Amino acid sequence: MKGHFYKKYCKCPKNRKCTCGAKWYFAIDIGIDPKTGKRKQLRRGGFDTKKDAELAAAEAIKEIADGTFVKESDITFKDFSRQWLEMYEASGKVKISSVRVRRHELKRLMDYFANLRIRDITLKRYQNALLDLKRRGYSKNTIEGAHRTGRMIFKKAVELGIIKKDPTEFAVVPREQKTVEELESRKEIPKYLERDQLLRFLETAKTHGLENDYVMFLTLAYTGMRIGELSALKWSDIDFDEHTISITKTLHNPAYNAKKYQLLTPKTQSSVRIIDVDEYVLNELKKLRMHQNEIRMKHRDIYHDENFVFAKNYNKAFLGYPENSKMILLRMRRLLRLAGLDESLSPHSLRHTHTSLLAEAGATLEEIMDRLGHRDDETTRNVYLHITKKRKKEVSQKFAELMRNP
Repeated sequence: MKGHFYKKYCKCPKNRKCTCGAKWYFAIDIGIDPKTGKRKQLRRGGFDTKKDAELAAAEAIKEIADGTFVKESDITFKDFSRQWLEMYEASGKVKISSVRVRRHELKRLMDYFANLRIRDITLKRYQNALLDLKRRGYSKNTIEGAHRTGRMIFKKAVELGIIKKDPTEFAVVPREQKTVEELESRKEIPKYLERDQLLRFLETAKTHGLENDYVMFLTLAYTGMRIGELSALKWSDIDFDEHTISITKTLHNPAYNAKKYQLLTPKTQSSVRIIDVDEYVLNELKKLRMHQNEIRMKHRDIYHDENFVFAKNYNKAFLGYPENSKMILLRMRRLLRLAGLDESLSPHSLRHTHTSLLAEAGATLEEIMDRLGHRDDETTRNVYLHITKKRKKEVSQKFAELMRNP
């Protein structure tokens, strides 16, 4: 295979030893261009010594012979990331919210790599970027998010033959080593309502709630579904004969504009599920459906008839449109205030409440995970362990008593 080695920018006279510090380059033939019929050459440089250039050339020649050679692109990280984001969005497999998250996380990496050629980003350079994000005070979650997006970008670059090696493969997110005191004092149990508090909240919703408040919060409390799943619920999802509700979608409406909602697939694959529902809840839902039918028939010319369970029925401009998360949160805070409960609680707190009461009733962690649509969730696990701590102590005491008795 033909080729040669040279110092591209050497300023020294040809008959003298180089003292200007110019780098070594190599040029080797790698085949024939099918379009022009002319030979194609691979040129690379930046080597400190001729031997380094010769070793790099030998490696490239071997890769060509083995069929593993990849001619790395000169495209910048910024340009390839833009292309990747377009491919990611066009895949049809991701939510709009996920695209927004990726775009946001990408900004952290742009601070370091935007105008660099993607092939010049090494493991060391990438790892230093993660370390610097930590030095700049970014949280572990933010750095993990940036790293997650970075891994997706470089993996795709390898798949497309843009680069040979993925610099993120062995990179690690820097973590702080917690002291024993910090670990012992750490509390990661989310806020939730105790049984008597939940009863007080629901009674307040029943007696002082706005229209649909009681049945809406009753459904959240008794099923543990996510607020987006509740908003997306349609009457066709409820099987009154089998006493079940099917979770197959979630509502996306970041601008909280009633008419600009979107129905998306659930958060994860395990989120698609069928929930068994108590008859009392179903009876309340039947009452809601009868009332809703009256409104729909009365305003059939303007009603947004898409079969939503928790549809707006108090504003003629938005009749039939699904309730959004912001409105549900405001309604809940009003009820919490009237009930004399913690106003910082949110509709998601009812999901944690559902977890705690299921654990208290003796449900296993696996049963709770399945009902909530989790494959594995640390928060749910922490709530479960917190609730069952007393039960574990009782088991230990029973064992000790058994050993003491003859």
